[in-house]
Amino acid sequence: MRLMARLGSICVAAVLLPLGACTSPQTTAPAASASTAAPAATPAPATPPINVASFDTWLAGFRSEAAAAGISPATIQAALSKVQPIQDVLDQENKQPEVKLTYAQYLTRTVTDQRVAQGRKLLAQYRPLLDKVSAAYGVQPQYIVALWGVESDYGRVTGGYPVIAALATLAYGSQRKDMFHTELIAALKILDEHDITPEAMTGSWAGAMGQCQFLPSSFLHYAVDFSGNGRRDIWTDQADVFGSIANYLRNYGWLGNQSWGWAVRLPPGINENMISWKTPRPVAEWRQMGLRNADGSALVDPGLPLGLVASDGVTGPAYLVTSNFGVVMKWNRSTYFATSVGLLADRIAGG
Repeated sequence: MRLMARLGSICVAAVLLPLGACTSPQTTAPAASASTAAPAATPAPATPPINVASFDTWLAGFRSEAAAAGISPATIQAALSKVQPIQDVLDQENKQPEVKLTYAQYLTRTVTDQRVAQGRKLLAQYRPLLDKVSAAYGVQPQYIVALWGVESDYGRVTGGYPVIAALATLAYGSQRKDMFHTELIAALKILDEHDITPEAMTGSWAGAMGQCQFLPSSFLHYAVDFSGNGRRDIWTDQADVFGSIANYLRNYGWLGNQSWGWAVRLPPGINENMISWKTPRPVAEWRQMGLRNADGSALVDPGLPLGLVASDGVTGPAYLVTSNFGVVMKWNRSTYFATSVGLLADRIAGG
C-alpha cells in the first residue's frame, strides 16, 4: 500500500500521506506527477540540506531507543552502522503537487488498456496460485491482481530506496517524525525476524515496500508466508505477495460473494448530500430517488445496502458501492484509487 499513498501509492497502510503504498490512505484526489502535470506557477521552496553531524547525533540516540524496543544488537549493527541520510527523501516529502487531476483524468491514466491486458495475462498465468489464495482468504482473484496492478504495476515499480535509510531520514527530518519513527522501529523488527536483509529491503521514498507497497507496520500486521518457506517476502515471492494482499482485505471484512459496486446513472437534480459511500441505503431508496444502471436499466437489488460514490460530483461518473469498496478505502483513502481498483478488477475478469 503506497503511503497511501499515495506517498507513492502503499500496499497497506495506516497513515495520512500522499505516498505510494500497498495501502497509503489519502483523503484527497491524487495529484499529477511532475512528469505529467502542467508546470507549477510557483515552485516549492528547496528543502534545506541535511546536517550530517546532527543526523549522526540523532542516530546514536535512536540506536538506544531501538534497543529499548527489543531490537537485537546484531540487527541494530547490521541495519544502522552505515546509514547515511538521503537528501532526496526529504525533497520528495516536501515537493508540492503541481496539478490536481479530475477523477476522469486519473482513471484514464490508471485503468489503461495495457494494464487491463497485462492483468488478464497474469491472472491466467497465476490462476492456480490465485485460486489457492482465494480459497484461503475469501477474496476473488481479480481484486488481488487489480490491487497489485494499481500499487506497483504488477511488481514493476516498487521503488529503489533503501528503506532503513529512507525511514531514518524521515524520522530525523520529517514534519511527521513520530510516524516515521514508529515505521523505522517496525522495519527493524522485520529484519530481526529475518524476513529480509537490510540490503534487499527496498521501497518508496516513504518506506512503502515490495510489490504490494506495505509500510513496515502494515507488513507486521498483514504480510503472510503463503509459500511456506519461513519468510514473508513481498518483494520477490508471488505467493506471499498475493497472500498478503488477500489477508489485508480479509482482515478488514472483505465479502467474497460480493463485487465492489457498479456504474449508475444519476437523475437530474439529485441532492449532492446523498453522495456518500459511508452512508449505505437500500436499493429501494436509490430507486425512489431515480437512480438507474448506467445503461438505463432498473437497479437490481443485491440484498445489501449500497453507498454512492461520485468523485467529480453529480455531473461525473457515479457508482453504487458495497462494503467491499470501504475495505479498499482502508487500503488507500482515495475514492479515485478505490473505484479504479474496482473497475480494473472488473475488466481483468472480463466485465
